[in-house]
Amino acid sequence: MLSTNEAFRKFKSKLELNQREQDNASSREKEVREYLDTKFSISNDFLTGSYARWTKTKPLKDVDIFFVLNPNKHDYRSKAPSVVLTDLHNALADKYGEKAVKKQSRSINVDFGVHVDADDNTDYRIMSVDAVPAFVDGADYEIPDNDHGKWIKTNPKTHAEEATTAHQAYSNEWKGLVRMVKYWNNNQKHGEKPVKPSFLIEVMALQVLHGGFGGSDRIFDTWPDPAGWGRRSAMAWIRRARSAHATCCGRPSAKPLSPSTSPARGAKENRSRPGARCSDPSFRSRDPIMTLKRIGVDHG
Repeated sequence: MLSTNEAFRKFKSKLELNQREQDNASSREKEVREYLDTKFSISNDFLTGSYARWTKTKPLKDVDIFFVLNPNKHDYRSKAPSVVLTDLHNALADKYGEKAVKKQSRSINVDFGVHVDADDNTDYRIMSVDAVPAFVDGADYEIPDNDHGKWIKTNPKTHAEEATTAHQAYSNEWKGLVRMVKYWNNNQKHGEKPVKPSFLIEVMALQVLHGGFGGSDRIFDTWPDPAGWGRRSAMAWIRRARSAHATCCGRPSAKPLSPSTSPARGAKENRSRPGARCSDPSFRSRDPIMTLKRIGVDHG
């Protein structure tokens, strides 16, 4: 019988990409890069997101590619975000077909039609990529946000550097642990993801594991983007965790709320929502680590 440590090691190993998966991902992202280079004036392109940071879990999908556009050739930055997203969508649809290409808030998703089985196997193939248009803005980048109708700042290189620093400081175990938590979070038994987007798990893990958590009182904090742009409310995360627990336990679930910019207000709203409380002590304790343990281990 496996020990607890051996079981976690085996689980972590299962989520690591093997050479065949890496080769297929490299071939696919290269294919998309070379094609878009014939359609747009691109100053630079590079992998970003959790795949580039080695925190992507299986099944392998939504591999992010940043396409930094030449501002001397393209004036998209002075227009609504929908303009560049529409042009990027149309260009990719010409190659991959309308059904395989989907416009998202900040990127264009290309689905390669790969089937995933019940054990999350994809025959060593990547499921999809996300093409993200961007412009350089000093040391940062600006990308479109179609949901809010504006361009927003980001810095994926800072995200990658912070992840590497945490991984090294945590005996090279940090990225593997993040992958495991993400896999639990993605489990379909929970219904809607308790933590959304998955990047919030990494943001929290930078402080929970690397930067010093400081106790369960911080569950009401906002969690800043490591690059210094944007904020996420931890209270929104705990609401989603409670909702997922209610779903997997067969209890009435409260509808997850959008991330709150005011932790105190979010806490008040949560207490007033029916079904927010649960007999599971981990949810009453306000301890996020216990919450993740209950969702990930006890409930699949």
